[in-house]
Amino acid sequence: MKTKTTPLVLPMLLLGLVLSGCQSAQEKITGHDILFQYSTLGSLMEGIYDGDMTYADIKQRGDFGLGTFNALDGEMIEIDHQVYQIKADGIAYQVDDDMKAPFAVVTHFDADQTVKLQESVDFAQLKKRIDNLLPTENIPYAIKIAGLFSYVKTRSVPRQEKPYPRLSAVVENQPLFEFQEVKGVMVGFRLPDYMAVANAPGHHFHFITAERNAGGHVLECQVKNVEIAIDYTDQWHMNLPGDDAFYKANMSGEVFK
Repeated sequence: MKTKTTPLVLPMLLLGLVLSGCQSAQEKITGHDILFQYSTLGSLMEGIYDGDMTYADIKQRGDFGLGTFNALDGEMIEIDHQVYQIKADGIAYQVDDDMKAPFAVVTHFDADQTVKLQESVDFAQLKKRIDNLLPTENIPYAIKIAGLFSYVKTRSVPRQEKPYPRLSAVVENQPLFEFQEVKGVMVGFRLPDYMAVANAPGHHFHFITAERNAGGHVLECQVKNVEIAIDYTDQWHMNLPGDDAFYKANMSGEVFK
């Protein structure tokens, strides 16, 4: 079955959310300030690890983002329109356009605000610094943090075999990677609480080295000298899978429990 487009109707007080059904197909593909999401994080947590959207299609919706691959085969990071797959060995591989995703979030990155941070802060402090820069907590933001890191701790996930386990079981044995005095880029999003119906509220980052050869999902970090670029994205468009696995999944409970 084909991927189905589902417009989200969510009122926003400060920067009105434009409904996806009110725009042309070309605007959906090329417009900036649009957060495009394929599938839901809740379905991924339930073990739905196969999607029908190719990375060729996903790259039309954005040049910056994160996600994963069918069979949960590693972490995805997109930077400057190039998609990388961080497999369970921690190595970054370039992605073929015909590869598919069960979950991805991307945008056309165009910074609205850029700030230099030339002091050592940990991950929790970094997120607070970013939050203090935001004009409101009620819209999504794409965030790029590039420069020198004293320390970065990441994880990836190994490729799964059917019948797929829930994500909570997979991450119990996740491989971990540590980087010291490394130059690289953190790619991620800061999402408002109301988006918990379909994604993780708060901050979510993936990391890749400046050489584009290693990285993963960020668990901890200590920045040293970085530039923080923030893109305000006041539209949220979502495509949902059209297969039986998604249709029959039990997602009636809380997404993050």
